[in-house]
Amino acid sequence: MSIITISRGSYSYGRETAEKVAQRLGYDCISRDILIEASKDFNIPEIKLFHAIHDAPSIFDPISFRKEKYMAYIESGILRNLKKDNVVYHGFAGHFFVKDIAHVLKVRIIADMQERISILMKRDRVSRKKAIQCIHKLDKQRSKWSRKLYGIETSDPSLYDLVLHIHNQTN
Repeated sequence: MSIITISRGSYSYGRETAEKVAQRLGYDCISRDILIEASKDFNIPEIKLFHAIHDAPSIFDPISFRKEKYMAYIESGILRNLKKDNVVYHGFAGHFFVKDIAHVLKVRIIADMQERISILMKRDRVSRKKAIQCIHKLDKQRSKWSRKLYGIETSDPSLYDLVLHIHNQTN
């Protein structure tokens, strides 16, 4: 297996896990750097690509041609990097673009809500109530985004070859 995609909910150790897997396998670990590359390759401000992939469309803001174009730029960057082989990609949307490629290991990482809340409270020094609101908002936004753009639910386990429940991962 030379390509691994790791999808994760927010605050569930996805980045840390991806980096450790890549290090142990001697693979490249890629994520947000794809936005930077796509920004340079297509001469689009990185912030516009960031919003294209993170902001869920609303019923008042249907998917525009511009957003579709930005997503195509991001997809191009992801696929170009995955073509190199020996890659661990972590982040939102990578698994959408390779869902029908059999030799890609598609992994979903999940964590208990209490642990996610604790991580956010500690990291951002926010109240429990604020952390809960933030996580619910992010989860709802990501779910809405994936349904609207790709017609799939990110949390659907059938999209993945492996679903890992992370509990108290610290090393």
